[in-house]
Amino acid sequence: MIKENLEAVHKKIADAAARVGRTDKITLVAVTKNHPVEMMEEAARCGVTDVGENRVQEAMQKLEAFPDNGLTWHLIGHLQTNKAKPAVEHFHLIHSIDSEHLLKAVNKEAGKIGKVQDILLQVNVAREESKFGMEVEDFPAICELAKGLDHVCVRGLMCMAPNYENVEDVRPIFRIARALYEDMKPKFPEGQIQYLSMGMTHDFEIAIEEGANVVRVGTAIFGARNY
Repeated sequence: MIKENLEAVHKKIADAAARVGRTDKITLVAVTKNHPVEMMEEAARCGVTDVGENRVQEAMQKLEAFPDNGLTWHLIGHLQTNKAKPAVEHFHLIHSIDSEHLLKAVNKEAGKIGKVQDILLQVNVAREESKFGMEVEDFPAICELAKGLDHVCVRGLMCMAPNYENVEDVRPIFRIARALYEDMKPKFPEGQIQYLSMGMTHDFEIAIEEGANVVRVGTAIFGARNY
């Protein structure tokens, strides 16, 4: 059913964009967390180009089983500083930079291999204790710190909204994230800030209506996860 599910998700993305008059590119990150490598391979055959993983170790196992796959790998889960080295080695874009300490660790590990690591800054807009992400108040200082580091390149912002019973309640969260994203743009070199990553299976249509250009969708493509 992956092919049919992908078609349905792409249609929802297109319809959400059309509702607000958007014609820009929206990247679908297929979240393969807790799904077997065979399902990821099937998604790739169906045209998926971007995959998301929450855990570095799981991604490494899939890369070993499916090498030279031509996919763009996104780390969307919380990153511990002791996993910075493999994260830098294996991921194209790390969405979840949520502290000064982690930012410096990623910069250090990227420098060791001569890489400039693309990152997003994760902000806990909803101020949920159960969610990772920097406080909104810390965001400007971490942006300034990142500008002075040679081996990271901030490409935008990542936000996770609460799983409200009424999905429409996420709109104010996404609007704040969009405002922070727009505020970032003039603070960095022109064209550097490109990605606003927000929205998952239950709320990605609203996220698109509120400005997201990267959505992270797993269950709607692969079905329920087996934990």
